[in-house]
Amino acid sequence: MPAVLAHELPNPVPRDELAACPVNDLFRRIGDKWSMLLVIMLGKRRYRYNELHRSIEGISQRMLTRTLRDLENDGLVRREVFPTVPPSVEYSLTPLGESLLEPLSALAEWAVRNSPVTAAPRP
Repeated sequence: MPAVLAHELPNPVPRDELAACPVNDLFRRIGDKWSMLLVIMLGKRRYRYNELHRSIEGISQRMLTRTLRDLENDGLVRREVFPTVPPSVEYSLTPLGESLLEPLSALAEWAVRNSPVTAAPRP
């Protein structure tokens, strides 16, 4: 039995318990349009800000900054400033962010494997 099914859920699930659920919280945090992409990219190597911006078509500077800041606040991304003129900044994953790559990969593999079914028209 998958571990997720081993946990007994109350019936009905109280709203405050759902809001406090760590799984729900994680999906809220990384389930936006850009966060998972940034985690995957930073899992491959370190990036400078402008490199990231040029590498992701359609993301505004404001949204990139906001998403990186949120991921940094969540402890998934490290921002390192180098004392150059002008200052340069590099982003990389923290150990916590790196630990997210394996479960994220499993979820991505499931999505690709099942995309014909999940993308099919629904009745």
